[in-house]
Amino acid sequence: MRLEIRGVEKLSWRERQVVALKELGHSTKDIASRLGIGEGSVATLYNRARKKGYEVVLIIDGDPLGLGAELEETEKAE
Repeated sequence: MRLEIRGVEKLSWRERQVVALKELGHSTKDIASRLGIGEGSVATLYNRARKKGYEVVLIIDGDPLGLGAELEETEKAE
């Protein structure tokens, strides 16, 4: 499983850091501590990044949902 951030080129380096940590599920408090900045700065950076627009895509390798056989049948029917 991979996490891909599309549109990351629109973001500053610090915004990228905040977005990556936020999208991985880290709290604002944890991010602030890790980056050595205030919680308000984390919130500002995250909101600024959201306004610039980016898309997070979760890429799941293999067939973790167990749909392989069903998907093959659908492809054959087409």
